[in-house]
Amino acid sequence: MSAPESVPTPAPGPLARVGRALEAFTGRVLGRHQAAVVRIGFGLVWLAYLLREWPNRRVLYGDRSPWSLDLARQLLADNGAFTVLPWFDGRLWFEAVYHLAVLAALAVVLGWRTRASTVLFLVTVLSLQNRDVFLGDGGDNVVHLMAVYLVFTRCAEVWSLDARRGRPGWGGVVLWAVLGAVLAVCQLGGFSGDSLTWTSAAFPYLGWAPLFWGLWAVAGLWWALGRLRPDGEVRAVLDGLANTVHNCAMLVIAAEVVLIYATAGWYKVQGTRWQDGTALYYPLHLDYFAPWPALSALVGSALVPVFLISYGTVIVQVAFPFTLLDRRVKNVLLAIMMAEHLGIAVVLGLPVFSLAMVAADAVFLPTGALLWAERQVRRVRPVRRGGAVPREREPVGADEPL
Repeated sequence: MSAPESVPTPAPGPLARVGRALEAFTGRVLGRHQAAVVRIGFGLVWLAYLLREWPNRRVLYGDRSPWSLDLARQLLADNGAFTVLPWFDGRLWFEAVYHLAVLAALAVVLGWRTRASTVLFLVTVLSLQNRDVFLGDGGDNVVHLMAVYLVFTRCAEVWSLDARRGRPGWGGVVLWAVLGAVLAVCQLGGFSGDSLTWTSAAFPYLGWAPLFWGLWAVAGLWWALGRLRPDGEVRAVLDGLANTVHNCAMLVIAAEVVLIYATAGWYKVQGTRWQDGTALYYPLHLDYFAPWPALSALVGSALVPVFLISYGTVIVQVAFPFTLLDRRVKNVLLAIMMAEHLGIAVVLGLPVFSLAMVAADAVFLPTGALLWAERQVRRVRPVRRGGAVPREREPVGADEPL
């Protein structure tokens, strides 16, 4: 007798594929390695900027700034931007906020108590940047946006102190209680003005108070359910919502990067200097963009490379959104753009802008390349006495509020 013929498995229909996609979107933390790189990258960018400008901090954002606190208050009354610096006059409050920004950026880089540190990172970034909106070189806008998005990501799943922490203790509960008390004092103290209102006159018509209190309450509920009902249905729903919010935030970050490149490329297409290939020539001959005059003169004297780089920049930026349809082409253009930003940092002296864009580009890095880099680091990292380096724990901080 002949063997029975195997019946081919029918291909899944559209509804089945949509169901599987929804299940992955709500049940998995997508792009967790990319989220970790974005967290570390923007934390390092902001930390490096704060440390570099530490000697000039009072002139930039403090009591010696040409943009006085009274002028800042007038502008804030019109645009409604969030900052805590106008709450109190004097140098002591400014120094406290500035050095809190340094500590928050360091905590974000290390991935320590990330649920709390990303919120403090957001508060300090907005506070300093909105104190004087006339500072910055474009990279501050990217840091500004990413500081908001990082709050909604689960960016400490890997490569963080949270991921390496053993059984959770009561440190997170204490931090959660202290931050709640500080938020209550700021809310009820009367010195925060319109910064911590529940509603806003502008879109989205919600103030900052619902965001901060909502994050604080969800963190406490997360801890309580993790202790009382770790396998309950409500905890599973919250975990699914957290995954969904993380995946949506990562999608928004990716869309933001695409939008930056698309708009920059199409605006360049309309510029006459970019059309004739001389756009790069002029900044190379400006003292403001010449940290290394000899290098700028050398690059500016090579007319053919300047022409090719000018045209290549426009082509790469316009083409990048379309290359997302092909992974290999996308990876090639991604490497080219990162190399270009590093070149801008060195030749034109724009490190904050360039490194911020490199950190944002990291959302498109292939997971295989990140895992390969992790293996290389593990090989050169010294092994602890008595055994191998402990592996990271999953999930991260599931039983701690912050």
